[in-house]
Amino acid sequence: MEFLNNTFLQQGGLVMYPLCLVSILGFVFFVERAIFLHKGQIGMEVFLSGIQNLVRKKRLVEALTLCEDTPGPMARIVKSALLHMGESRESIHAAIQSAAVVELPTLERRIGTIAAIARIAPLLGFLGTLVAAVKALYQLEAANADSGEFSLLLAQALITSATGLGIAVMAAVAHHFLSGRVRSLVSDLEWIGHSMYEFLITEAADISADAEESGEHGIKL
Repeated sequence: MEFLNNTFLQQGGLVMYPLCLVSILGFVFFVERAIFLHKGQIGMEVFLSGIQNLVRKKRLVEALTLCEDTPGPMARIVKSALLHMGESRESIHAAIQSAAVVELPTLERRIGTIAAIARIAPLLGFLGTLVAAVKALYQLEAANADSGEFSLLLAQALITSATGLGIAVMAAVAHHFLSGRVRSLVSDLEWIGHSMYEFLITEAADISADAEESGEHGIKL
């Protein structure tokens, strides 16, 4: 810790403290979002197949329970569709869309903050560089200018700029990674929402056909 203080925090100047703060915030947000998005990805085909089998067997309560026990936005969209089972096409479609709209802000939460950190970090580093450059100019103008002090100020300017750029690069990479995961999840949400919509419409049509067939047999009897 003493080595880090002597090398970065002390030599970099006061600007290093906000740089360290934004780097810690960016790391914490990245880890939290990565874990959250990882939990949101489930075996879609297996999950959807299980839900469809339960619905075909008229075990709607068990299907809803499975949705509640399964983490992630996909299970919540399927649950919303199941709650409107038997209603009109427009009602089922609207329920799926509403559930998806609710889930999107949750998926994108804090990712914008990481992008902001990628933009702010170089500015903070540049601010530290300017502060060190101003101090160096005053040192040169002083009658008792010290070359050692000037070298320290030059090192401070380089350290803050390098630190700011380094944090910006890592934050940009983290933002790109998380944005890709969000796009993948959104694509999965669209697929599972469309699949559930088609399944429920088909299931409703089959139930209606069975009911009509039963009615016809009743008249013949």
